[in-house]
Amino acid sequence: MLYTWADVYGQQLQSGDKYHELNPTYSIWLLGENAIKHDDLYIHRYKFRDEAGIPLIEHGGIWLFELEKFNAQVIDNEQARWLRFFKEGKQLNDLNLPDWMNTQEMKQAMNTLCQFSEKERHYFAYQARQDFLRQQGTILFEKDEAVAERDAALAREQAALEREQTAQAEKEAVQAEKEAAIAEVESLKALLAQK
Repeated sequence: MLYTWADVYGQQLQSGDKYHELNPTYSIWLLGENAIKHDDLYIHRYKFRDEAGIPLIEHGGIWLFELEKFNAQVIDNEQARWLRFFKEGKQLNDLNLPDWMNTQEMKQAMNTLCQFSEKERHYFAYQARQDFLRQQGTILFEKDEAVAERDAALAREQAALEREQTAQAEKEAVQAEKEAAIAEVESLKALLAQK
């Protein structure tokens, strides 16, 4: 959390900017699970102070809202309204909102939430389509690889067969030459015997 705050704070300065140009930065974290176990407070405001509470700099801070601890039944201020919206907004019916949601801001927030939900549905549909296309592409790739491997194996077998046939032909040619040489020797022997 501190790193994220520091990153946002530091990104304000560009090359040549001066430190006095920095603006306060507030990091707000809405936590679905409790981070601070030793108390029941649902809001924690952290600032840069020493042990005596003397601030080092008033340039922002980090706010944690632990939604799991927030259980207000009566919504009597904007902070409580927003926290309840963040905690329960996903379960609300945008066509039948509870009384605590009947403000222009909350209706707009609900509309935005519905748009996000619709975009999320479109996103997941898109991802499912992409996964399907990737699977089909993988299947085709593997099929093409199998065909290529089979063709390569057939080519190797054909080359081996041709080498074998060439070796056999060479062997037969050598045998024919040998037989011809033997026949010529026998013919020469017969001529010599006649003389």
